[in-house]
Amino acid sequence: MKSTLMILLILTVGGAKLLAQTKGKKVVAAKPQAVTGAVMANGKKIYNQYCLACHMADGAGVPNMNPPLTKTSYVLGDKTRLINVILNGLATGEEIDGETYTNVMPAHNFLSDQEVADVLSFVRNSFGNKAAGISVAEVKAIRIKNTKK
Repeated sequence: MKSTLMILLILTVGGAKLLAQTKGKKVVAAKPQAVTGAVMANGKKIYNQYCLACHMADGAGVPNMNPPLTKTSYVLGDKTRLINVILNGLATGEEIDGETYTNVMPAHNFLSDQEVADVLSFVRNSFGNKAAGISVAEVKAIRIKNTKK
């Protein structure tokens, strides 16, 4: 009982000190990684070479076959999931935002980490999308994690 009270006292005092140290200071959220013109240009080049045939010039995809890249949860959501789609491909019958798509997307793991980061940053900031860019380090970490499985 005494040890529980002591822990609560320590936590309360520690919390009060932290509150006093941060009181009046604004907490600034981390800014999304800026996407440079060079990244967008290289990403567009890669998109035109490897993605355009299925996802179309406007990113709208093909209904029931190839998913759109316009404002979908896959594009704007979890970066890890999106990076894994490029590295591992996507199976047939995948449901994205309530729609099912029948074409298989092959893995594009032959692309370098830089190319994956650039094309995904391009997609996340094109076709009406506005999201944080994807870094080479993020792609590299996920690629390494995938090889350890």
